[in-house]
Amino acid sequence: MARVYNFSAGPAVLPEEVLKEAAAEMLDYRGTGMSVMEMSHRSKAYQTIIEEAEADLRTLMNIPDNYKVLFLQGGAHQQFAMVPMNFMKNKVADYIITGQWAKKAYAEAKLYGTANAVASSADKTFSYIPDCSDLPISENADYVYICENNTIYGTKFWQLPDTKGKPLVSDVSSCFLSEPVDVTKYAMIYGGVQKNIGPAGVVICIIREDMITEDVIPGTPTMLRYKTHADAKSLYNTPPAYGIYICGKVFKWLLKNGGLEAMKEYNEKKAKILYDFLDSSELFKGTVEKKDRSIMNVPFVTGSEEMDAKFIKEATAAGFVNLKGHRSVGGMRASIYNAMPIEGVEKLVAFMAEFEAANK
Repeated sequence: MARVYNFSAGPAVLPEEVLKEAAAEMLDYRGTGMSVMEMSHRSKAYQTIIEEAEADLRTLMNIPDNYKVLFLQGGAHQQFAMVPMNFMKNKVADYIITGQWAKKAYAEAKLYGTANAVASSADKTFSYIPDCSDLPISENADYVYICENNTIYGTKFWQLPDTKGKPLVSDVSSCFLSEPVDVTKYAMIYGGVQKNIGPAGVVICIIREDMITEDVIPGTPTMLRYKTHADAKSLYNTPPAYGIYICGKVFKWLLKNGGLEAMKEYNEKKAKILYDFLDSSELFKGTVEKKDRSIMNVPFVTGSEEMDAKFIKEATAAGFVNLKGHRSVGGMRASIYNAMPIEGVEKLVAFMAEFEAANK
């Protein structure tokens, strides 16, 4: 069967080139006579894989030396707890609520101290990013937390909040490596890799060194301390070895294709094709305020649940899969991550135009 155009929000489409390379190395990784899946994480061959992955990510994102890069498990959900466990020294943190994941992180932080919702876009079903230029930041806040790109609702912080000098922690799961980033503006950037970088099972944390201390909330398990993993260079326990290997291949693919500047240009081009169609369509409508639109996740509706269902069914039959919106919001959503080729978006738009003509 031919490959489909996979618009899944995650686990999501990966570069075909990377998949072919991994397939070629499946039974024998570079003369070792075994697969990376079977390899000891303490072996020389694996040491090279994880070190190269980190070095390439540092190059791609221009990560300064005073930031640690950690490859961990537990996904973004585990970070919802690890962040307050490790950083809530004063037991106070400020959260900006722009969707489901920020809401979950906020609820988790409340287990460890006082979490304040300093801004929210819940009043309009998270269809915009609130003005964060002058927030009531708590004087003793340990950090300010955002989810930078909202996978479910299709919004993106195009301007970071003014944290009034407090450390900024950002969940970038669904916009990771989609554009250049000034790492120095953050105390911590983290994201699950299964949307834009690799297979599910790995979360990457980029943390400024001064944030990583022994001083954690009492009772924090050894495994949930950033210092444990930073000191052991992500090898304190058996890491998600195969997942990291695929991430490393994606980093090389990105470097080969012009890095994050080139990626941003490509992603903007893809998003423009889809948004331009939505803006001119009489049947389909985007659900996000224009200034806050994500270039990774594009939610849209027809205004009728029956028509939405019909569209999803026919699109799937035509080879455009995983277009169903998140169960909490319905409608449709096209996730157009780095590895989604531009022709995938062009063909989707052509299909949408045909569907619209047939269902007037």
